[in-house]
Amino acid sequence: MRILTATASLIVCLTATSALAGPRLDRIRQRGYLTCGVEPAVAGFAEVDAQGRYRGFDIDVCRALAAAIFGTADKTRFIQVSSVTEFLKDDRIDVVSRRLTWELRREGPLPIFFGPITFYDGQGFLVAGSVKATSSRQLSGVPVCVAGGTNFEFTVGSHFQASKLSLNKVILESATDFGSIADALSSGRCRAYTADVSELGAIRARLRRPADFEILPEHISREPLAPLVRQDDPQLFVILRWTINALINAEELGVTSANLDAMRKNENVDVQRLLGVVPGNGKALGLSESWAYDAIKAVGNYGEMFEKNIGRGSSIKLDRGLNRLAKDGGLLYAAPLR
Repeated sequence: MRILTATASLIVCLTATSALAGPRLDRIRQRGYLTCGVEPAVAGFAEVDAQGRYRGFDIDVCRALAAAIFGTADKTRFIQVSSVTEFLKDDRIDVVSRRLTWELRREGPLPIFFGPITFYDGQGFLVAGSVKATSSRQLSGVPVCVAGGTNFEFTVGSHFQASKLSLNKVILESATDFGSIADALSSGRCRAYTADVSELGAIRARLRRPADFEILPEHISREPLAPLVRQDDPQLFVILRWTINALINAEELGVTSANLDAMRKNENVDVQRLLGVVPGNGKALGLSESWAYDAIKAVGNYGEMFEKNIGRGSSIKLDRGLNRLAKDGGLLYAAPLR
């Protein structure tokens, strides 16, 4: 019995030790930086300036992960990637953060794992204020622009048909030429445009008079956006998952990038676990006990990350909507960090 117990204990120890690292995570550490696949095409989510600096909500997801692994967000490198297929072909890329919808036929047949949902998106409507619409039901007969041959065109057609509304559809050639879309809206060629809300904010920011247009609160599709990793290293997936949970948990607990050090003295045990004052979480992930502290310091909590990149305090001016904390009526809450 004693021999069996000792053998079982040894197996448990070896399993726990091996779970602290994997081939991809080892490679990242040996390389000295995290490589992140992004698509710098949508303002607020990912863009690159003339000096080659990347910024945006998706960029901060990568920076938070790098900070959790290395203690600093500076150890992040970015590679532009246009599709999941391109990601899988380029072994240099460790993680992808670029407005990809987590869906069965994208994850099921491919050797990838989607991480936690970082943004609850959905197809919506950017509408001229003069239309005075508060829902899609008031767009019956109104010229609505949509990119031809896209899922957006199919979804808006299905929605109007199911709602027994008259769709006055105006076809645009490209879903990615935001300048042309903004011109069509500004000129009055269309009084509304439909696409994912994450894009509508970027398009509105390009308008000559953005305050004259509103994004309706209604979504006609569900598009949960999440970063993804390969299946070659479950431990990297686990670290990604808990890093995002930590950013959400920080907002729940009132921990911000500005009050991190003061909050380390907080007597709330959940705060102490989050910030590594009470040890154990870092060891469980194979990271420093300051991993969550470092991630929050780098990008702020989830709310800070949202507001500075795409929220009302930014040029994109999106409402939190479904991306509010659950306690505020949204869908976000963190799994227990214990």
